[in-house]
Amino acid sequence: MCVATPMKIKEIKDMIAIVEHDGADFRVSLQLVPKAKVGDWILAHGEIAINTIPENEALDILKLVQKSSCSTGR
Repeated sequence: MCVATPMKIKEIKDMIAIVEHDGADFRVSLQLVPKAKVGDWILAHGEIAINTIPENEALDILKLVQKSSCSTGR
């Protein structure tokens, strides 16, 4: 199953955000969320940001994903 992943924006250049996930940096298009700014949390699906979300929601989602992958032995 594909899900959107919460990621925090580290920098932005030309509508491309550099975000961090699991210790690695990724490039994500901000075309669907042009008002996003450095420090915002986004939900990204593939290489496209689809929404901004509050930090507490992003952290809750990450905890649930971590818990789910630990319980399935991944």
